Amino acid sequence: MAPKVLIVLSSHDKLGDTGKKTGWYLPEFAHPYYKLEGKADLTIASPKGGAAPLDESSVEMFKDDESTKFLREKEALWKNTEKLSSFLGKADQFDGVFYVGGHGPMFDLAIDKDSQQLIKEFYEAGKIVSAVCHGPIVFADVKLSDGSYLVKDQQMTGFTNEEEDQAGLTKALPFLLETKVKENGAKFTKTEPWGAYVVKGGKNDKMITGQNPASAAPIGEAIVAALGA
Repeated sequence: MAPKVLIVLSSHDKLGDTGKKTGWYLPEFAHPYYKLEGKADLTIASPKGGAAPLDESSVEMFKDDESTKFLREKEALWKNTEKLSSFLGKADQFDGVFYVGGHGPMFDLAIDKDSQQLIKEFYEAGKIVSAVCHGPIVFADVKLSDGSYLVKDQQMTGFTNEEEDQAGLTKALPFLLETKVKENGAKFTKTEPWGAYVVKGGKNDKMITGQNPASAAPIGEAIVAALGA
């Protein structure tokens, strides 16, 4: 039987007060998807369920073959997501969860109580918990059964303050990922801006995080390896 992975997308489509749209980021779903396709059964969820907003700027920026193919052939995956809350109490039915990045998660999944509970359940059940780029913000405020922050003393990475500055979006966000996870005790590491970088931490190295869009394919490979698929 193939392992099962829950993939989570943001439901948020407004980039702060900028008047611009946001959502989940195309290559950060497309590249891991094609690493996992055929090796795991994939279920797609979002906080609101239904259609999850794709950040159109990522469509313009990433026209590589996989992103283009994914956009053309896989629209049903993000147009018909299941509601995230429906997976609470079901960690035993999955082998892992993966959060796609984009600026959307900074506004909804970062503070979503259902998401935090789900991550706690998966982590404490020994399942893979993983996220790329802005996705790792979902771990920042998760508290475990002993009251400690999940990220405390954990090796992890994510979109850096320097990358946010270079993207010109620092002031559009409610907080910065790197700053936030460090405040809650994470051992945050990184490579040069926009370089591929994946970190394994947590119990049995099953907390897997990637720094940025370039890390999307490598994190897909790391998840496949962790699944033993």
